[in-house]
Amino acid sequence: MLGLGVAAGLSACGGGGEGPLTQRLPATSRAASVSPSGTTYTYSAPQLDDEAGKREAARFLLHASLGVNDSDIASVRGLGYSDWLTQQFAVAPGISGWDWLELRGYYAITSAKFYEGNTFYPVDNMLWQQLIAAPDPVRRRMALALSEFFVVGMSGLSSRVHWPSFLVAHWWDTLCAHAFGNFRTLLEAVTLHPAMGMYLNTDGNQGENPATGRVPDENYAREVMQLFTIGLFDLEQDGSVRNGVQTESYSSGDVSNLARVFTGYRRDERVRGAADRSIPPDVVYNHEYARLPMYITESRRSKLEAKFLGVSVPAGTSASQALKTALDTLFNHPNVGPFFGRQMIQRLVTSNPSPAYIARVAAAFNNNGSGVRGDLAAVWRAVLLDDEARGPLGLVDASFGKLREPMLRFVQWARTFGVTSTAGSWKLGNFGGGLGQGPLRAPSVFNFFRPGYVPPNTAMATSGQVAPEFQIVSEQQVMDYLGAMFAPIRNGFNIASAHLPQTVTGNSTNQTNDIKANYATEIALAHDAPALLDRLDVLLTAGQLRASTRQLILTALATPVVSTTSSDSAKLNRIAAAIFLIMASPDYLVQK
Repeated sequence: MLGLGVAAGLSACGGGGEGPLTQRLPATSRAASVSPSGTTYTYSAPQLDDEAGKREAARFLLHASLGVNDSDIASVRGLGYSDWLTQQFAVAPGISGWDWLELRGYYAITSAKFYEGNTFYPVDNMLWQQLIAAPDPVRRRMALALSEFFVVGMSGLSSRVHWPSFLVAHWWDTLCAHAFGNFRTLLEAVTLHPAMGMYLNTDGNQGENPATGRVPDENYAREVMQLFTIGLFDLEQDGSVRNGVQTESYSSGDVSNLARVFTGYRRDERVRGAADRSIPPDVVYNHEYARLPMYITESRRSKLEAKFLGVSVPAGTSASQALKTALDTLFNHPNVGPFFGRQMIQRLVTSNPSPAYIARVAAAFNNNGSGVRGDLAAVWRAVLLDDEARGPLGLVDASFGKLREPMLRFVQWARTFGVTSTAGSWKLGNFGGGLGQGPLRAPSVFNFFRPGYVPPNTAMATSGQVAPEFQIVSEQQVMDYLGAMFAPIRNGFNIASAHLPQTVTGNSTNQTNDIKANYATEIALAHDAPALLDRLDVLLTAGQLRASTRQLILTALATPVVSTTSSDSAKLNRIAAAIFLIMASPDYLVQK
């Protein structure tokens, strides 16, 4: 099966020396640039050669952003990588997820519109709008990467939430707002967010009660160490275990003591009362709690001293000071740079970064060049501009690259080909269910996949490599992905009552072709299959189609014949077939 060929794709797409990849390795020397943190980058800009420059710019954009278009390619080539990132970091954010939901009517309360209850339907639409149409795709790309590190999955909130879409929307807005800020500030925002509080049980967590045997819930205390900051074992700055020995970075005692700090917190629904609106017989809660940090009730806090990771929070310490001590201790732990840095490299560039690559990213986390620790913008620069990311050797190195996540494949197609929603409603719902992955729909706090996942019975397992995204790959998932993409590439999405917030129940006839791509540039090339494929190859794979794959696709496109006088429908058929075949190929699915 073509799709399952990706199981060998990390080797097949890099190590064979076949086709244009080895012919395209740049032979020209580069002028080095120096980052604010002092790291020297050899590859500061794409080549001047037109075709090679386009491919290199597209490859950078596929690592740094959510899609590729002619304008962005020209911008990257004109500014160079670092200056382009500086420009993107300064782009004003688009409409927030929260504001979009209100604008679209999802806070309306009438007998016909009632979204206070247990439904995530509106937030799915909001997330597709944010990822496909927002004017700041680099911010959204980094927020998506952060959402797979600081995980809140919708399924873990479903039984406990008023206005669930607004809760998740503000969680997403929080990740976006802090995407270029400081890790320490983000860590505190994550810790106090009501979505995280409900997801990992800080909300409502109480101190010990010897009479009943109650002890503080340890869920957040454990996961904030294991998953959000320091990991399981002491690390060197290159991500390897310290001194070659797996020494646990925290103990069960650290967990139980740290849990005392996270007691007394409650989601802030104190704004209800006069703000409540009622539709008898139901009381409708105000949605404002969903964007307020949790607050402290002193009587519900632990009264005990908390000792963890070599520090002590004395009994009677104020909640704010206890929290500051805890988060400062975690933030300043030497593991954080390599632990966080490795996973961001995995999300954006390659599953198996070298120890030296991890160490360079960790160094940027530790010090941005101005003595600041945790500067996320510096981390993104280090990840994206590193010679290991930008250099040509990755194109032919069998160990370099990663499997593209299903939701990113869809978003890339949508942004690359200018997909729009005519009504502005983006009513795609949980389309990620068909793809095999949807934004903010991780099934557990461990994300969709683990960073150390090794596909069993593969060459990667034999060589000790990891391939996290393969944890969600199966024969069924491959077929579902292909089935989900096939029709929309050609026809877009027919949406019932696209102009209304809710889909009108039973109204299957009131549909419009509301969400669709714009193939105007491709239409002009459709009669020339090689030229069409050249363009799509750059936009979708950064010119990484192998000669054998290219020939297979050209053979498939040869029938029926399409000429300059063919109908637009015939031309669209050829364009859609070309895009679909590329997006089904191992050359595309494995990103280099």
